[in-house]
Amino acid sequence: MEEQADHNQQKSSSTQETLPFNINRESSRKKLDGDYETKRSPTIGLDSLGTKIRLIVGLGNPGSEYDGTRHNIGFAVLDALAKKHDISFSFESKWNAEVAKIPATSELHSDLVLMKPKTFMNLSGTAVACYTRFFHLTPSQTLVVLDDVALPLGRLRLRSSGSAGGQRGLESILTHFSTQEVPRLRLGVSAPEDLSKEAPESHSKPLSNYVLSRFSKEELLLVEASIKRAVDALEYLRQEGLDKTMNFYNP
Repeated sequence: MEEQADHNQQKSSSTQETLPFNINRESSRKKLDGDYETKRSPTIGLDSLGTKIRLIVGLGNPGSEYDGTRHNIGFAVLDALAKKHDISFSFESKWNAEVAKIPATSELHSDLVLMKPKTFMNLSGTAVACYTRFFHLTPSQTLVVLDDVALPLGRLRLRSSGSAGGQRGLESILTHFSTQEVPRLRLGVSAPEDLSKEAPESHSKPLSNYVLSRFSKEELLLVEASIKRAVDALEYLRQEGLDKTMNFYNP
């Protein structure tokens, strides 16, 4: 019996040692849910499958040298959304990401978490997977905001699933989730004129330089309008759910 007890104690210690950080799961989940676990609205913000978006991930690269680039428009959208709600991002090393939370309200009974991974674009899935696994969020509860060179500047496209389309940050997230059933909001950043008639995937080197470039002065007004419309779409999505938002905001 003593040997069995020692074995169980060693097994428990081994399990604790495998955790990369020391956090109480139950208290963390309670904090994420805003203490509204028993009061959730049955309809607001739900899609046809009864799924509510709980996490919005903006894609980009960390560092001031990437601010204002085409690849970082996902970060820009989340910054604008956070500013609208008067909340700030803070770095959380557990996920290697900056995180902000839009608080629950009397109608929307759960926090909406905003995340900007600091892993660099191509490894975005590591931060997202760490967070979602810890809080038991499903792929369908996670929405990704990203740039898309295949869309004209200023165009939005909201989808519930699909391939990465050559976008390496989204590809990383889909790989970690092992599914393409991840909602995403794409913001068009246009492709260079000499590449716009062919598949973006076939021009990876020129495009990698292009998406790291900044918008021209002539483009900035349209970029700002696109970011504002994306913020409006995310606000609408929180209230009305994914299906209604796709019908309303997609062209």
